[in-house]
Order: sequence, then structure tokens, then C-alpha cells
Amino acid sequence: MGFTMGLNFVLLLVMVATNILSLYHLSSTVQSPNPPPPVPVPDHLLRQLNTIRATINHLTRHNPPSSTTAEPSSAVPRDLILHSQIGPIASSCHNHPDLLHRYMNYTPFSTCPYDPDIQETLILNGCHPLPRRRCFSRTPSKPPSSLPLTPFPTSLPDSGVIWNKYSCKSFACLSQNNPTGFDLNAQRSSLLKYTSELDLPLTQFMQLAKSANSPIRLGIDIGGGTGTFAALMKKSYNVTMLTTTMNVNAPYNEAVALRGLVPLHVPLQQRFPVFDGTMDLVRCGRAVNRWIPLSVMEFMFYDVDRVLRGGGYLWVDRFFSKAVDLEKIYGPLIGKLGYKKVKWAVANKTDPSGLKHGEVYLSALLQKPVSKS
Repeated sequence: MGFTMGLNFVLLLVMVATNILSLYHLSSTVQSPNPPPPVPVPDHLLRQLNTIRATINHLTRHNPPSSTTAEPSSAVPRDLILHSQIGPIASSCHNHPDLLHRYMNYTPFSTCPYDPDIQETLILNGCHPLPRRRCFSRTPSKPPSSLPLTPFPTSLPDSGVIWNKYSCKSFACLSQNNPTGFDLNAQRSSLLKYTSELDLPLTQFMQLAKSANSPIRLGIDIGGGTGTFAALMKKSYNVTMLTTTMNVNAPYNEAVALRGLVPLHVPLQQRFPVFDGTMDLVRCGRAVNRWIPLSVMEFMFYDVDRVLRGGGYLWVDRFFSKAVDLEKIYGPLIGKLGYKKVKWAVANKTDPSGLKHGEVYLSALLQKPVSKS
């Protein structure tokens, strides 16, 4: 309703401006049977018309009126419109005005409010990067006097985190209540040992890459939690891995950074902030699974293809979904990439949820063609 009224008002302005322009032209021609050369349209009238035209374009672009008429054959395909709304930076900020108002309610040139919960919600809803603020970021009151020099320290310094918004107030508490995420050695064995067909030990992966003459130097670990995969790659093979992670109920980004690794605070629907064709490896951990909307997942895989160099690897580690969906939806989706299947292993998910929903795991190693033209 608001959009329609606004558009009608703008259209009325157009009619008025057009009539004024028409009268102007008529007044310059009806006074003499032999009209003089046309008088140029004044700049102020042209500026008004251009402003009105831009306003209409803006309104119709962001709030297209509903219509029951069939779309012409030349209309933009709906899937392209959908993908244009998934990826652009900050494209969804206007959908959350209340949160955005709370986030931007601060005193300029002072310390920023500590509001990671608001930031996280906005980012997960596509408002990322967040609008800039003219305030100074808050830091821990007593920062650690020394930082770990190894990615596998005996413990992480609690003083490197602002704990106000979290139920746990220390890494020991997080390790006790969330051992899979914050026990720095929890995932280590699964990445180094072969216990089932779903496993791909790092030694085997690096040997495969070496035999294919495809060196591994740089990579991204999607949904990497506290960065254990990146830590192993750094310590064992001197490989630089960027870890995408979110601070959902815990300081995952701080944990990654305290291990001397690079966290990327980006959600799964966000474009990777790296240049095209520069990564040797992209790994999708267990954060990538059937709960992700299909359109977001497709966007993510095509962005993986964008950042991978020719001959680089996509490692899908224990992706889970219903067996029928893997066969009919996710398998064909991954297959669209046209990558070589180095490994493709499927096994039943045997926990209560997996048994109840008929779910399976997929572990796959796929190699991008050396060249595409």
C-alpha cells in the first residue's frame, strides 16, 4: 500500500513536470507563425525530470508492484533475480530496520557499543558487511600479556575475549560444555586417521595432490569452527588456511585468532573475500549440510568454483542429507561443477537423527579442471 501511494505520488509529479515542459514549449511557438529556432530546455527543468525518473527507477527496482499478468518472454529469469538477492553486500540490511536502528544507535567518536548478538543476527540475515560506524571498537580490559606461538597450545588465554554476552566465561567452560567445538584436539584424530570410508587422512590427501602435481599452499575451510583443520595444515604442511566461522553463542573467531590463524567472519551466503582463481583447496566441513537453503548452497558452490584455481580441490567432509535428496538434489548440484571425482564415499548416518530421517554422509574430494574456456 505504501509503495503504491508513493509511486502514484511520483507519477503525479511526472505528469505535472511534463505539463510544465509542454506549456513551456507551446509558449515559445504559438506567438508567431514563423517560429524561431527551438529554445533549449532550462537546466532546472531537466534536473527535476532526471530526479523524478531516478526516483521511479529506484522504487520499482526495490519494490516491484505485484501483477497477475503473465511475464513477457524477455523477462529476467526468476533464478537470476533470486541469486542477485543472495550475494550482494548488505543487500538485506533494509529488511531489518529495527535491528539496524539498534546497531547504529551509538555516540560518534566514542567507544562502540558491545553488541555482538545484534551484529551476528544482522550478518546471518545477509546484512554484511555491516554499515560502518564512527566509533572505536571495544577491546578486552586486560589483554593477554603473551599469545600462543603454536596452533595447539595447552590452553587459550581467557583474557583475549570479551565474555559479557556468553553464558560461559572461560575456554575451560566451553571445552567442558562443547568439547567437539572447543577441545582443540577433538577433531585432530579424525583428520589424521582412517577409520571408515568417510575418512580422508591429511597425509593421504597431500600425497594425492603431490602425485597430481597440484601443490597445496592456500585454502579456505568453510564453517571451520575453532580452526583445527587450519591448525593441522599450518603445523604439518605450512599451508595457510582461512577459516570462515560465526560467533553463534561462543567466541569462535577469537579462538581461531588466538591460535595464530586467520578467521573470516562471514556466513555461508556471503561471497568469499578473496580474488578469483587463487585458492588451492576449499574444504566444506560439517557446517555445510542439508539445513542450508538450496539456493544458498548453489551460490556457495559456484563461489567455491570462482576462488579455486585450475587443478585445485574441493573437499566435502561428511556432508549429510537424506539419502533420496543426495541422489536427486545434492549429487546433481555438485555434479554441475564438472569436477573430477577423486573420492566419493557415502555411508549411513547412524545416530538417532540419521536413523529417524534416513540420512547419509557424503565425503568427497573433487578436482577442478586445469583449464576452462
